[in-house]
Amino acid sequence: MRSAGAIAGPILLVAAVIGGLGNASSATASGDDNALNGTYLATSNGERAKTNDRYQDEATVKSTWTINSTCTTPFDCTGRVASDAGWSADLHRQNSEWTVKRDIPNWERCEDGTAYTGAQEYRFYPADASGVVSLSPGATTLVGEDKTTGPSGACGLNQWLVVRMPFKLVKIG
Repeated sequence: MRSAGAIAGPILLVAAVIGGLGNASSATASGDDNALNGTYLATSNGERAKTNDRYQDEATVKSTWTINSTCTTPFDCTGRVASDAGWSADLHRQNSEWTVKRDIPNWERCEDGTAYTGAQEYRFYPADASGVVSLSPGATTLVGEDKTTGPSGACGLNQWLVVRMPFKLVKIG
């Protein structure tokens, strides 16, 4: 038969490990180290744009974004983006990817003078200097894609107009 001390030692060790893990996970449970907050330079690179899967130069678009977000876990965040280009939109993060979706009125212009709304979606993720995904909290560079899609049937064409551009977000303040 084992002594009380021989049994208590392993039980205390297990309790200490579980207690230590509980404290570690509660310290990082909110994930706010992964939130994006501050001022960022947003660049959609038109020199590498694809229009309907064909490379075609578009205008490079630069703007300043002010971002406020909070995270309930390290991989589940919400917030708001306000651009100095005059628009604002909701911001979401699931897993390691952030998304911003907004509509652009009169984006696709037709020869007859009509215009259609484009659905713009930014998708981006934290990256290191070489553009590789980085899961380190507090990333100051994010990369991804700016994709805008017009409605099928616009301008008498049974095809969506889709423009994709490489996207980069760099913290500046």
